This record gives sequence, C-alpha cells and structure tokens, in this order.
Amino acid sequence: MTPTRQNGSAVREKRNYMNIAYLWVALGGALGSVGRFWLNGIISGRFGETFPWGTLIINVTGSFLIGVIGALVVPEGRLDSQSRTIATQLLMAGVCGGYTTFSSFSLQTLNLLRDRQWLYAGGNIMLSVILCMIAVWLGYLLGSIFNSAK
Repeated sequence: MTPTRQNGSAVREKRNYMNIAYLWVALGGALGSVGRFWLNGIISGRFGETFPWGTLIINVTGSFLIGVIGALVVPEGRLDSQSRTIATQLLMAGVCGGYTTFSSFSLQTLNLLRDRQWLYAGGNIMLSVILCMIAVWLGYLLGSIFNSAK
C-alpha cells in the first residue's frame, strides 16, 4: 500500500470509530433521558412539586452512578480498553449525561428565587452540591472496591 492509501484508510477507520461513538452516546442519552422522565414523574407524583425532589434525587443517583463508572474506567481498573471506551461513551457521556439534570436544577432554582422562596432555593443549591459530591465520592469508592477485587 502507498502512504496515501494508508492515510485514507486510517481516516476512514477514525471516522467509523467516531460514528460508533456517537451512536453509543445517543443510545445512552436516550436511555438516561427516559429514565429521568420516568423517575421524576414517580417522585413528583409521590412528593409533589413544591420542592424539586425529583431533580435532586436524579442528580444524586446520577452522581453516584458516574462515580462508580469513573472508578471502573481508570486504566488500572477491571475493564479492558474496549470496555472502558464503551462504558465512557455509553454510560458516562450517554446515560449519565441524559439522566442527570443540571439544566433542570438551574431553572427550578431560578424559579424558586423568582417566587421569593429563598429557603427552598438555598436548600436546593446546598443539598444538590453537597449530596451530589458525597454520592460521586461514595460511587467512586464502590467502584474502587470492585477494582481491587480482581
């Protein structure tokens, strides 16, 4: 093969790889979005919408999930290179990206502020940041335990 033909083949391979990556992210995003919509409906139906419990719970569970996956995809973790790539694209960028709801959190907090619900707005900000940080840390710890159980 000539160098030009080899370069063209490499470009096609990279393009195919990127197309597959977009498909993984899109599939995961669809699953995460549907999961968020479903769970938020259940939580809002159960607890009402005075405080955005659905968004808070979704962000905390999503933070936990991305913590677990984040620990599993480190190079020294349990997953091989191909599995790390799929987990990063499908689960982290896709599912977690579609599932977690920072834009919803932001709009709901703004609406609480506009409605002069200062305590709810402040509580939503503090609980979201603190609980999501704890959840991602606990998730990462759990993922690290899985890694050490080789």
